[in-house]
Amino acid sequence: MSRASIPTLYLRLRKRMRVRKGESVMLGDIAQLLADPDYEEGLKRLVLFRPERHDGNLALIDMMMIVRKVKEKYPELEIEHYGEPHILVEVYDSPKPPKLKLLLITMVCILLFIGSGLAIMNFHADVSMAEVHRRIYRLLTGRETERPLLLQIPYSIGIGVGMIIFFNHLFKKKFNEEPSPLEVEMFMYQENVNHYVITEEYGKIHEKAERESEEAKPWKS
Repeated sequence: MSRASIPTLYLRLRKRMRVRKGESVMLGDIAQLLADPDYEEGLKRLVLFRPERHDGNLALIDMMMIVRKVKEKYPELEIEHYGEPHILVEVYDSPKPPKLKLLLITMVCILLFIGSGLAIMNFHADVSMAEVHRRIYRLLTGRETERPLLLQIPYSIGIGVGMIIFFNHLFKKKFNEEPSPLEVEMFMYQENVNHYVITEEYGKIHEKAERESEEAKPWKS
């Protein structure tokens, strides 16, 4: 058989996916794939993994597992892989009821509002912002006042507008396609978490392989 006539599977793994506990993870769920029409539907429905309770909430599927499963069913296929050689599968139980989710979101919003308000107030107290406003008001108008609202009101509005511009968000609306600093930090945090989990999972796979290899050795006195 010439190389041109050998059926080939081309695939690219996604970075991460979520699956409910007990549901099967199929190749079509975790990868973009391209193959001959005779193979494509069967490959998409090829079951790779079924998460159980003892598997925890994160599982790693790597190319070695995929190659082994594909070759068991289609030994004649050649596999060409692009991109990352692994994917993280997040396993979750039944989703939280809407009322509980709404309650959690409300509690988080209240905590963030109180915390950010206290942080701003403590900063203003540390730098004596009220005294600074009174001095600026006296320099501009030549009059003394305990509450220079002419400065304090625009300053308060400016804090809110500045935060909206800085984070590039007003509720669900974004002003441009540039990611906000918070989105960049969340992305970097997720990448670091993924890298750590992948390293840990590969370590577990290596330990399991070594343990199985030791158990397979004949017992010696």
